[in-house]
Amino acid sequence: MAMRTLLQRRWDSVVITASVLATLATLFGTAARPALAAQGGFERTLKVTGPVELSVTTGSGRIEVSKGGASTVIVRGSIHASSGWGLSAEERVRQIESNPPIEQDGNVIRVGRFRDRGLEHNVSIAFEVVVPAETRLHAETGSGEEVIRGLRGPVDAGTGSGNLTVSNIGDDVKAETGSGDIRLSSIQGRAHVGTGSGSIRGSELTGGLWAETGSGTIEVHGVRGGLRAATGSGRITAEGAPGSEWKLNAGSGNIDVRLPAHTGFDLYAKADSGRVSVDRPISMQGTLGRNEVHGKADGGGPLVDVRSGSGNIHIE
Repeated sequence: MAMRTLLQRRWDSVVITASVLATLATLFGTAARPALAAQGGFERTLKVTGPVELSVTTGSGRIEVSKGGASTVIVRGSIHASSGWGLSAEERVRQIESNPPIEQDGNVIRVGRFRDRGLEHNVSIAFEVVVPAETRLHAETGSGEEVIRGLRGPVDAGTGSGNLTVSNIGDDVKAETGSGDIRLSSIQGRAHVGTGSGSIRGSELTGGLWAETGSGTIEVHGVRGGLRAATGSGRITAEGAPGSEWKLNAGSGNIDVRLPAHTGFDLYAKADSGRVSVDRPISMQGTLGRNEVHGKADGGGPLVDVRSGSGNIHIE
């Protein structure tokens, strides 16, 4: 019994000592350990004289570019950093705040390129840039949305995964996303857009449109000029006046085309396993059937070529 009591006391002493040491380690370890994440920000105003050439890039973060005054470019950055690569999160934020990734050579401005490549690891920066209307833009983010409006252009925008919204652009637009939706409005130049998995919607596209999505719908209104629209698995709705060739293709989805009354065009429409319906007089050119129509409307004009693998086609 005495031996057992002695052993029990020794065991209790070990347990208490271990508990105290664990508590102390937790307290002192927490006090000494830097924060795993930190946030911060910066703002810079740059003077310019004349049209601006702007490039904005970020590994992961939102990009917004909008129209402001004619002689300044304002760059705002929201920083989120985590520890790693020898620096704490706070150290990363402080260094970026004191020396943000902004370069200027006259009217050529580059935002988001780090001279110290190690500093950009574990860092996400969202940029908001206000520029003169006379700006040419290249914007790219690895993962994040982009909103661009009010520029003369042209505009070249891309994101690995995120939505793209582009509006009121006076020149050509190129916009691509790996997985996200694309929204266009009031584009004066040609628009060339694509998404791996997302929808495409547009209005007032006076310079024509090329649009492609792997799995999503395409809905465009006010198209002037040429149109090419293709979707792997989704429907297409297109309204406008074809100034040049229209080609629409849906792998598995319905296609609706709406053209102004008394618009002349050549029509070829084919639905492999669906119906083709046309709500206007057509002068036939050898082909008229349940799933295929080939002819001319109002004396003919630009070709409107519409095809669906497994969906219906409606022309009005």
